[in-house]
Amino acid sequence: MKASAKAKRIQRHQRRGKNQGKLNLVSLMDIFTILVFFLMVNSSSDVQVLNQDKSVKLPISNADQMPKEALALAVTNEDILVGGRAIVKVEQLRNFNGDIEPLLKAELDYQASRSRAAPSPLGRPITIVADRELPYELLKKIMSTCVDSGYASISLAVNKQSSAQEA
Repeated sequence: MKASAKAKRIQRHQRRGKNQGKLNLVSLMDIFTILVFFLMVNSSSDVQVLNQDKSVKLPISNADQMPKEALALAVTNEDILVGGRAIVKVEQLRNFNGDIEPLLKAELDYQASRSRAAPSPLGRPITIVADRELPYELLKKIMSTCVDSGYASISLAVNKQSSAQEA
């Protein structure tokens, strides 16, 4: 027996209602991709992490300027590290009579030759991570060696003073 037009229409309507709705995954993936990129861009520009020895106590400062990406020179209790590699013993630098330490200068020259960036008129940037109790004579020798190797834009790593300490 043939179904009427009205019965066919009712059957079609009931079949449509049984189909479950499908989620469009393409647009969902686009949203999550944009969200991930947004979070990556915003989170990476706030803090620069410098690897430092636990025994190194950085000086406290109220500086507002954020550090730039630069070569890190760390001074621990025993060694002077450039880019994480031990170059000179601190005791050896203490006993050195001149201002320009040759082993440190050789390493800084090597690092400068490896750098792809053209040096700025102010000199290449370098960040010195040193204990607040470091004698000035040692810091002066390190800074003189840096300037002699073309690293004239010197920054000292510090801990930012929190607002609770300011009061």
